[in-house]
Amino acid sequence: MKRLNKYISDTGFCSRREADKLIEQKRVSVNGRAPELGTKISDSDVVSVDGKLISAVPDNKSDRVYLAYHKPVGITCTTERKVAGNIIDAIKYKQRIFPIGRLDKPSEGLILLTNDGDIVNKILRAENAHEKQYRVNVDKPITPQFLHKMSSGVPILNTQTLPCEVKQIGKMSFDIVLTQGLNRQIRRMCEYLGYSVTRLVRNRIMHIRLGGLKAGQYRTLSDDELNILNKQVQDSSSTHS
Repeated sequence: MKRLNKYISDTGFCSRREADKLIEQKRVSVNGRAPELGTKISDSDVVSVDGKLISAVPDNKSDRVYLAYHKPVGITCTTERKVAGNIIDAIKYKQRIFPIGRLDKPSEGLILLTNDGDIVNKILRAENAHEKQYRVNVDKPITPQFLHKMSSGVPILNTQTLPCEVKQIGKMSFDIVLTQGLNRQIRRMCEYLGYSVTRLVRNRIMHIRLGGLKAGQYRTLSDDELNILNKQVQDSSSTHS
């Protein structure tokens, strides 16, 4: 037995939260009847959304898509098609996919997209255990004091950022590796220390690298990347609401 919202999410149709909205709006049917939130279903149940049959995921996930995308500046990480510059219209992929996590509109770089709702939920559940690396350019020369404070922790959003790895790359650029995902974290950290970010590029998520992808390009994750990804998230629950 599986919760209905998870069943719909696992098919890649939408997220569990969006599935709950569809259920509340009476757009979902199970065996021809409108279900309640929290309904559990079995493999023999017939699920439809807006009258369209939703098929279960094959056990080997052979129909799943996993993409690495170089999000350009100005693209918004939302599946809402009514939002101008949304990531779905930007990537123009032939199947329904959605982004794993977010990347600020003025930032660019690596973001993962998939139609595997199960792995999305697992990655987001364990997000604070996953490294993300960024190349950052700022508006004035970097000092040793700036590097020390950035790596030690900065007070933003009523909390203290966790210690992190920071390495100077150029006169006004540095690399930073985060395991947190606070809203506009790097920009806020820099602003607190009197700097403004002029360019921010995410180069890596866990073991997956941006590589030679140019802005607007995407590629399919390799078998090795996907195997490592599944191993890294295998202990993370995907059923947390």
